[in-house]
Amino acid sequence: MTSPGSPTDAVPPAAASPVGAGRYAPSPSGDLHLGNLRTAVVAWVLARDSGRAFRMRVDDLDTARARPGVAGRQLADLAAIGVDWDGDIMWESRRSEAYAAAVDRLDAAGLVYECYCSRREIQEAPRAPHSPPGSYPGTCRDLPESERAARREALGPGRVPALRLRAGVSELTIHDEVHGPYTGVVDDVVLRRGDGVWAYNLAVVVDDADQGVDQVVRGEDLLSSTPRQAYLAELLGLARPEYAHVPLAVNAAGERLAKRDGAVTLADLAAGGVTTRSVVARIVASLGGPAGADSIAALRGGVITPGSLRAGPWTVR
Repeated sequence: MTSPGSPTDAVPPAAASPVGAGRYAPSPSGDLHLGNLRTAVVAWVLARDSGRAFRMRVDDLDTARARPGVAGRQLADLAAIGVDWDGDIMWESRRSEAYAAAVDRLDAAGLVYECYCSRREIQEAPRAPHSPPGSYPGTCRDLPESERAARREALGPGRVPALRLRAGVSELTIHDEVHGPYTGVVDDVVLRRGDGVWAYNLAVVVDDADQGVDQVVRGEDLLSSTPRQAYLAELLGLARPEYAHVPLAVNAAGERLAKRDGAVTLADLAAGGVTTRSVVARIVASLGGPAGADSIAALRGGVITPGSLRAGPWTVR
């Protein structure tokens, strides 16, 4: 396992495992809370139990949101609870060339166009009945070149046109190991934002392929974006991974767990005298592990299954 720390040199894609790989990809915008750690444990167990490698990736694409030192603490916390990984850590902030190459391939097929809309314009634009809030209504899809030139010129300093996918479908059904068949919206998803940052939906598809990931285990809040990602993978000629979206950790009110709920990170809990071993025991128990077990290895051997994850969210009290 690579030791936790900050990136030094650019890391090439990990060699694909002959039996595939699972992964975990935290975003360094804040320390991991109990729900994040639990999802990482589920991803690790399901990968190890299936004989897959386990990859680590840091989703630091948006450098404006990435806080100094957070990635190192996240990796240290994961190692402290027993999560290890194979090969080098992938840092998304160093992968611009890979994302640009993927967009070039889509553009060569006529599947990319510039978009000049602000978030407010997208929210207020008329859209087809039953379209979910925030889905892109296609405002810039078929603009004449004269209008494109004028809109491009009108962009403010430091802005570039966003790049969007010219989607050929409006929805796609994927299979999720926990939720079963799921049909979700596929719209003209952003590939590169107006501030020049590559979009998450593009990066995750390219990175999973380059890391040999064929098992994606993550929080169920990301289920709705999965059809878009599966469609992008199809257009890029990449295999669709196996998906498992894990129910979230929630507070006593049933709301998604967050820092505002108090001592929910390893550091916060340690400050109150709670040991890492007791935190691990709590996570293991929440996933149906043996009573009193304080190692995530106790979850190996089929303890965690899609059926066991269907029990619903973990209420952290």
